[in-house]
Amino acid sequence: MEEHKSYNHNKDKSGSHGHNGHELMIADFKKRFYISLILTLPIILLTPLIQHWLGLGEKLKFTGDSYVLFGLSSFVYFYGGYPFLKGLFNEIRALKPGMMTLIALAISVAYIYSSIVVFGLKGDIFFWELVTLIDIMLLGHWIEMKSVMGASKALEELAKLMPSDAHRINIDGSITEIPLNELKIADKVLIKPGEKIPADGVVIDGDSSINESMLTGESKPVSKSKGNNVIGGSINGEGSLTIEVKKTGSDSFLSQVIELVKVAQESKSRTQDLANRAALWLTFIAIFGGAITFFVWTALAHQSLAFALERTVTVMVITCPHALGLAVPLVVAVSTALAAKNGLLIRDRAAFEKARNIKAIIFDKTGTLTEGKFGITDQVIFDDSITKEEIIKLAASIEGFSEHPIAKEISKASKDKYTVSDFKSITGKGAQGKINGNLAKIVSPGYLRENKINYENDNINKLFEQGKTIVFILVNDKLIGAIALSDLVRTESKQAIKELKEMGIKTIMLTGDNLKVAESVSKEIGIDEYFAEVLPQDKANKVKEVQQRGLTVAMTGDGVNDAPALAQADIGIAIGAGTDVAIESADVILIKSNPLDVVSIIKLSRATYKKMVQNLLWATGYNLFAIPLAAGVLYSFGILLSPAMGAVLMSLSTIIVAINARFLKII
Repeated sequence: MEEHKSYNHNKDKSGSHGHNGHELMIADFKKRFYISLILTLPIILLTPLIQHWLGLGEKLKFTGDSYVLFGLSSFVYFYGGYPFLKGLFNEIRALKPGMMTLIALAISVAYIYSSIVVFGLKGDIFFWELVTLIDIMLLGHWIEMKSVMGASKALEELAKLMPSDAHRINIDGSITEIPLNELKIADKVLIKPGEKIPADGVVIDGDSSINESMLTGESKPVSKSKGNNVIGGSINGEGSLTIEVKKTGSDSFLSQVIELVKVAQESKSRTQDLANRAALWLTFIAIFGGAITFFVWTALAHQSLAFALERTVTVMVITCPHALGLAVPLVVAVSTALAAKNGLLIRDRAAFEKARNIKAIIFDKTGTLTEGKFGITDQVIFDDSITKEEIIKLAASIEGFSEHPIAKEISKASKDKYTVSDFKSITGKGAQGKINGNLAKIVSPGYLRENKINYENDNINKLFEQGKTIVFILVNDKLIGAIALSDLVRTESKQAIKELKEMGIKTIMLTGDNLKVAESVSKEIGIDEYFAEVLPQDKANKVKEVQQRGLTVAMTGDGVNDAPALAQADIGIAIGAGTDVAIESADVILIKSNPLDVVSIIKLSRATYKKMVQNLLWATGYNLFAIPLAAGVLYSFGILLSPAMGAVLMSLSTIIVAINARFLKII
């Protein structure tokens, strides 16, 4: 927000406001609010008008009470009003008058005029209106700042993906544990099962499968053997690997992703706040209205200077209604709380408000539209005497001994298992074991081709066309069945896409998977368009490509490779179950990993904006009624809006705004 930027907002190197600075500002507004609020009570009790209303008469009067009132009000004006006075200076210097200018103008006019009255000018004092206005504005800014996102921690979270040390293999074959920053190009490193790869490199010994989904978007584990490249930050599977380091520091894949996130974050445009725009116009109205009022009563109506000043000050104070300071923050607070109850965390309010204008939404496939893990989708029978259940039971029994990620998923498919003896892994091709004296194997298509076993039929070919992974079951070297696996589509994905289309929003899928997989998933879910085989560094470019069509674009994803795209999009939506870096790069986080929550975010954004407009119309629109009365247009009819009645109108306006905000719902 513009007014917040004007008050001690330092920026860090990533282009985001410093997290510590943001926390300090919240604490500062909170402290100023409470101290000002405590001093407001004696100021109100010392105000003659309030004493009259409460029927206290002369009970609270004492010698010098007006000077005590002046002293307390002066402290609140300078201490509580400091952020707004400083904001006034910064906004005027930047030639961008806004909310801070309007608030500072109102409290300064009220303070200066009331101070002159204390020291001799005939008229009413505005101290109680002054301090309550400061209280309300401090409260409003405090509420709002707590709802606004702090600095992005994306770059910190990216760095956490790397292990802290590495197992370097020395020339004599011994192994030394060294810090990651001591790794050099050409170093030989051992990676044990389950460990993170410490640097970009090439495998020189060993076989394993690597989980690269967080980095590349590829849903299934990738087999690695001698000569294959590995990426720092990915997770090793069941085997040990020895790699030769090829890239370190800024040249590494992960560092390049960090740079992409940084560039995308720095290039994001800021949305000017609605209340700030309203405040700009009210500032002009306050100055112009006050000047016209003073001129008319002195030059044309020939009223006394004291009367003209009182009318002028009343106009300028009323022009800055308390309700305007709470119109947006109250809706923000209610919206944030409502979102949290529904598993939607808003981190950047400006981007969240922009969600109402979304015309296209890009979904990452793996882990967003799909579950990000493999599961059995189909079974094919080659021997009519065998049931599908028997095929699953045989496969699950054999794979129960394997550490391969896909094998583990197959093993989970059947709780009832056979006793297996003589288990043996078939390197790179599958596994085998004896069941009831028969040799059972679960193998890849490559194994069948090598052994010239025919496996092709219409069902198998169709599954291959869909990009699914297929394993075959043999008993005594006879092919009896096959199991197809793929990344399982979330049950909510179809409904989410259907509802988004009904809202007139174009749906697009982005994936690192091949064309066959992308086409199959997009058809199943009903996606309008898809981009397949997209490299991680190109994902942000795909978002730009859609933006260049003139569309407001949202991006939904969960992996490290999605972080630049999340930052590039007009609104980034992260699946909460995904990696921390995706979450820290996003504007909104979906805790439940439910694509339907994307629909809820857009609906809430639209409802929130509608409430903001309603509140701002009321908070500013009532001026059309109050300002002319405050100026004295009906004075000849005996109707004159006193400062006290102006305060009542301001209070009523604030109550209406608060009640309206509470009615916010996700429609």
